[in-house]
Amino acid sequence: MHDVLNAIILGIVEGLTEFLPVSSTGHLLVTEKLLQLDDNRWHAFTIVIQLGAILSVVAVYWRKFWQVLVGLPSDPLARRFAAMIIVAFIPAGILGATLIKTINTVLLNPSRALPVIGTAWIVGGILILVLERVAPRARYTQSDNLPLWKCFQIGFCQCLALLPGVSRSGATILGAELLSVERKAAAEFTFYLAVPTMLGASVFELYKEGATLTRHDESLIAIGFVVAFVVAYGVVRTFIAFIGRYGLKPFGWYRIASGLALFAFIWAH
Repeated sequence: MHDVLNAIILGIVEGLTEFLPVSSTGHLLVTEKLLQLDDNRWHAFTIVIQLGAILSVVAVYWRKFWQVLVGLPSDPLARRFAAMIIVAFIPAGILGATLIKTINTVLLNPSRALPVIGTAWIVGGILILVLERVAPRARYTQSDNLPLWKCFQIGFCQCLALLPGVSRSGATILGAELLSVERKAAAEFTFYLAVPTMLGASVFELYKEGATLTRHDESLIAIGFVVAFVVAYGVVRTFIAFIGRYGLKPFGWYRIASGLALFAFIWAH
């Protein structure tokens, strides 16, 4: 029963933070630390339940994905949309496969993980507050009609999220804004791009750890999957309207406060 409660808590954290510019990986690692979950199987759990968050994007934008899927053989717009996502995914796909093992070994070392996350939260928060003020006037307002070279540049911005504590959605939305993409369009494109990116990470983790998972582990993953889906669905449905009204600044202040709180926790222990 204790494991079930942990799975629910981690599912809630994943669902809440995956698409907000606050770093889901950082929040999950800190939550694991607070819950004293040192077993390596929980690392696989937190990666795989991202599939629940992916499904929430597909559920919210199912019409768009369905139109693209059925239109690929004959519709130039559908093929162009697919090309946009593929081009944007390439940088993180290549760098992730090349560097993730080194990053996990060096930066996610138990003695370094929390300070790295705390620093990334604070620095990321400051960058959000500063860069939102200097972002150029938006020239691109449609999330499904961006130039391919813009998509490639946004893909490089997503690579920053390979560093623990750097938010994938935050890096791509803020990077897109600096590339003259309107904020709402940037957020929507980030949702689209999340599908292949997170799917790739989850499938890789399942391939690597699948043989070691027990029936009990699979049950916990199923629970976390469902919880992450339900919570993330609510976030995806409301996030674009929220940032359209308030921007990313509330998340910048949140990151700074969370980073300072994390360092206070580290020093107290």
